[in-house]
Amino acid sequence: MSIPTPNNLELQAARALQVATRVDAIEPFRVMEMLKAAGALKADGADVISMSVGEPDFTAPEPVAAAAMEAIRAGITQYTDSLGIMPLREAIAAHYASSAGLAIDPRRIVVTAGASAGLLLACAALVAEGDEVLMPDPCYPCNRHFVSAFGGKPVLIPSSADDRYQLTGAQVSAHWGARTRGVVVASPSNPTGTSMTAQQLQEMLAAVRAKDGFAVVDEIYQGLSYDGAPASALAFDDHVITVNSFSKYFNMTGWRLGWLVVPDALVPVFEKLAQNLFICPSAIAQHAALACFRPESIAIYEERRLEFKRRRDFIVPALRELGFGVPVMPDGAFYVYGDISKLPHPDAGDSGAFAMSVLRQAHVAFVPGADFGFAAPARHVRFSYATKYERIEQAIDRLARLLAR
Repeated sequence: MSIPTPNNLELQAARALQVATRVDAIEPFRVMEMLKAAGALKADGADVISMSVGEPDFTAPEPVAAAAMEAIRAGITQYTDSLGIMPLREAIAAHYASSAGLAIDPRRIVVTAGASAGLLLACAALVAEGDEVLMPDPCYPCNRHFVSAFGGKPVLIPSSADDRYQLTGAQVSAHWGARTRGVVVASPSNPTGTSMTAQQLQEMLAAVRAKDGFAVVDEIYQGLSYDGAPASALAFDDHVITVNSFSKYFNMTGWRLGWLVVPDALVPVFEKLAQNLFICPSAIAQHAALACFRPESIAIYEERRLEFKRRRDFIVPALRELGFGVPVMPDGAFYVYGDISKLPHPDAGDSGAFAMSVLRQAHVAFVPGADFGFAAPARHVRFSYATKYERIEQAIDRLARLLAR
């Protein structure tokens, strides 16, 4: 059974209301469609193991929750500066210094209503009608939709395991055309969980600089790295724009809080856009986030990071043993991008059908590759191991029994 998409009546109704043509370039987010299908099974009493949504099973630790309650009780709930409260911008800058040895001026930090708002602001500032923006395939689907929303054209370049599924400097140079304006990449990446090496990152940024283009680097999973800290783009280029978030490492998904680091000259541009598009991020979330950087909070986050590593170290070998192709060990985030083409299953050539079949038969939810690009999506699925270790063990056992039939 395929994942549902809007039917003809829905499309006709939308056109009757004169929906903007840009909507046609934006596809359904199949992660959420799988979530709905899994939810329907759960409502019928099924024990569904969810490995679809990229959301930590951990929530904000007690110091952060307590700081939020203190802000509410003190009435600190009104609008803030559109760039974010200065104490938080200073705390983020201090975190860069302590965790990565980077000296970042707090003025360059723009606090946003989640990383998604940060990416929207970056595209609003940099992408004009008809501009082409390069990105690797596979990649996070919303990245290309953000570009499309501002009249740009995302250009997805097939990546390979040899390049850790990342965009290379050579690819940037080879695919840069007359309408190309810049690149959007992520390190570590969703859906592959792989990071760019320092050399890859330097070469890619150098290729962009040679074309006088922009580079937006999504670093929201950098805190969740397991084989050594990945290089930040901020270490190599003062002109790069990086995106980060309190959702993943800091376990604050529903709080909708993130940040950008932008070149100093662009701060007024982003401030003007933020004032008009968002007014400001959540005041409560900002004051709560100050507690994220306390030593007791960092100790909790580091314990949780090691737990994610434990899950990764179990699930990747387990999936390989079942026949999933995972040619590169994911070194960050909490995703595994697996090739299903050699599995003993009748839907091994159709990841959408395979994902739905496994959901209905084994009650294990994961995401088909069609969300993430156009390079062999029918062969790939994405697992999220942001769920309890014991549930991951159960999911592997269910998959093994299903594939053995």
